[in-house]
Amino acid sequence: MTSPVEKYHEALKRHASKQELMMNPDWEVVEPLLEGLLTNGERYGLRTCPCRPAAGIKDKDLDIVCPCVYAKPDIEEHGACYCWLFVSQDWADA
Repeated sequence: MTSPVEKYHEALKRHASKQELMMNPDWEVVEPLLEGLLTNGERYGLRTCPCRPAAGIKDKDLDIVCPCVYAKPDIEEHGACYCWLFVSQDWADA
């Protein structure tokens, strides 16, 4: 049976690929982040990044809805977004 986290993982992978983002292939890193995103979805009504503080106000939190607006710039500069949910191919290969 597929868990809610696994279902969300598949959905987020599809969504991310449309934005030309690659998810971290390390499930031990990804699973708790997905759990945090689901928790934030229940808590705030938005699946905000679990690594950035949310205000709980939709208009103030839109920039940190996963994948957040900071993901691509972080990947370009560091090889991974702040929480390591999305990574570059080079980063994943290392």
